[in-house]
Amino acid sequence: MLYNPYPSTRLTTYGTKGMVATSQPLAAQAGLDILKKGGNAVDAAIATAACLTVVEPTSNGIGGDAFALVWMKDHLYGLNASGPAPQSISINAVKEKGYKSMPTHGFIPVTVPGAPAAWAELSDKFGKLDFKELLAPAIAHAEEGYALTPILAKYWEKAYNQYKEKLTDELFSNWFETFAPNGRAPKVGEIWSSSDHAKTLRELAETKSESLYNGHLADQIDSYSRKHGGFLRKQDLQRYKSKWVEPISVNYRGYDVWEAPPNGQGLVALMGLNMTKRFQFESTLNMEDYHRQIEALKLAYSDGHKHIAEKGNMKYSVDDLLSDNYGEKRANQIGDEAVLPKASEPSSGGTVYLATGDAEGNMVSFIQSNYEGFGSGLVVPGTGIALQNRGHNFSMNPKHVNALEGGKRSFHTIIPGFLTKDSKPVGPFGVMGGFMQPQGHMQVVSHLIDCQLNPQMVLDAPRWQWTKEKEVLIEPDFPNHIAQGLERKGHHIRVELDTGRFGRGQIILRNNETGVLAGGTESRTDGTIAVW
Repeated sequence: MLYNPYPSTRLTTYGTKGMVATSQPLAAQAGLDILKKGGNAVDAAIATAACLTVVEPTSNGIGGDAFALVWMKDHLYGLNASGPAPQSISINAVKEKGYKSMPTHGFIPVTVPGAPAAWAELSDKFGKLDFKELLAPAIAHAEEGYALTPILAKYWEKAYNQYKEKLTDELFSNWFETFAPNGRAPKVGEIWSSSDHAKTLRELAETKSESLYNGHLADQIDSYSRKHGGFLRKQDLQRYKSKWVEPISVNYRGYDVWEAPPNGQGLVALMGLNMTKRFQFESTLNMEDYHRQIEALKLAYSDGHKHIAEKGNMKYSVDDLLSDNYGEKRANQIGDEAVLPKASEPSSGGTVYLATGDAEGNMVSFIQSNYEGFGSGLVVPGTGIALQNRGHNFSMNPKHVNALEGGKRSFHTIIPGFLTKDSKPVGPFGVMGGFMQPQGHMQVVSHLIDCQLNPQMVLDAPRWQWTKEKEVLIEPDFPNHIAQGLERKGHHIRVELDTGRFGRGQIILRNNETGVLAGGTESRTDGTIAVW
């Protein structure tokens, strides 16, 4: 490990028998308890994910989506559990309701929930323990209640204040009854519980999530949608099945960096790394290194927004976009000054993240989300299910690759990451936070590999975020001399005091010779590592 110019507020955590890293202590402990009962890393991930729907509803829920990368028995598997738009929706149907673009709240942006299907699929393929046992901790927390942690309370109150001004229709009353039962957001240290959420989790546990797609819960969602003119129907839920997919990767200075394939935006992170690997970076990252990373990310995002969609709708393949020739072509367009990014053409040819590892060497990189905060602002009556608003990402331009269509998956922001070297696992990593995620992945990988920092130092290092045109946000502790140098290169640098905007990450790395697990957790949230 080289000298770290960024002091850490926490120490890297080490263990041998098992580790769970996530943004909520109770969820991490739930996963660890499952490991101690004889479960593996997949069982722990399912228990942690289910628990997070209860103890961090500001970012994810039963009505959201999920992606996973699973290292099991010397192979990396990918699972895409993102749900499609309802079959009956279309651009014209949305326009007929008076919208020129996809709204953020209400039924129009609601897509089929994929997270519960992910839990069941992972359990069927890799799990060791009974599915009911995995959801038991989440059920207990929902039924008995738990005390809010500081960052959770902050975002809960922020959402409440926004919703009480914007979501005044009767349609949204169930959200306020569920998440603001006392006429306000719960505060730090106050107990919140949801008997409806507990009842739904129990039903999912007993039916292995089948009730949400072909049973009682599906009927309740269908009825709620019909009552309020939504497009989602039971038939959409019945058709749904999560997909096993082949992860995609680029080699970055001897390490293979893996992401889930499109419709996810992990391809953006890989395109950025495919450009920056052509530059030699300093071990402590100088101003030129940051400039090249930012410019590469801008180019990658421009390409991503133009070309990434559900696989069958993409004009260019992943291989085209990650080819050495295209990476070199785009890298050669990075000059000495900040420029406005433009998409190119290759030659033909507000989310939770968790990481788990067990004593056998199995590891999971798992992410699930309602998209923006609590999602659509809709809670299905009597269930506690907050429906996601993932459809907000669809384009209303019928010629765009990500154009809204019934039965189609949208461009997706949530992305799990994984590192390997010489075909052996290094470990899972992820940074949640909307369109910050590929930027967070690039920065995590660079700090791990270029700077050789340990996991906790990597996560504590100050981050930057490109937002649009030449605008770049930086954290308050970002090196001032580098910020000034970037300004001289034409970047519009702005200090952002809300460090939550820069994503929240988790990392677990494994020493394949000793079996020791090393974990880092996010200091920007209520993150913790439960270790055995």
